[in-house]
Amino acid sequence: MEPNKVESIRLAADLQTDSIVDGPGLRAVLWTQGCHHHCKGCQNPQTWDMNGGGEVPIQMVLDAIDELEYQDGITFSGGDPMFQPEACNIIADYAKKKGLNIWVYTGFTYEQLLTLSKKKPIYMEFLSKIDVLVDGPFILEERDLSLLFRGSRNQRLIDIPKTLESHQIVLLDEHKYNEEETFEKVPMYV
Repeated sequence: MEPNKVESIRLAADLQTDSIVDGPGLRAVLWTQGCHHHCKGCQNPQTWDMNGGGEVPIQMVLDAIDELEYQDGITFSGGDPMFQPEACNIIADYAKKKGLNIWVYTGFTYEQLLTLSKKKPIYMEFLSKIDVLVDGPFILEERDLSLLFRGSRNQRLIDIPKTLESHQIVLLDEHKYNEEETFEKVPMYV
């Protein structure tokens, strides 16, 4: 690792594989530790403690990514990955180079992340590697189990490459959503 670079990440659990609920296809999920949003009804309140979970060398996570088979992408969840943007950016960059698509769940809104990026450019660096950002806090009163890949109506599925290109928020069209067309698939031979 380069000097001044983050060398570890605080995780709530080991890298999970074979998820079908944290984005399209078969996915690996990185459960980050730490969140100050404290959403009422959060499904993972054990991930709120900023000092909970365990400190893991980033290289160990990269090695685990090297071992992945049949995964279409990696999802950063938690906790909130945006509380550890430096470490998540390194991991996202590596995963992207491996051909994985990147989804990130955050309690911050896209607009809040843009504001944060003015003082800390690492937020924009991380955003530039994300394919879809699921933004906004979970709001129990807006909970809707019929929504695609999110828990409450205020949360958005933002197509980050198109959003950054057009300089306006572009949502993933869930009504026309077709996993086979939206995300390039790697053939699986069993």
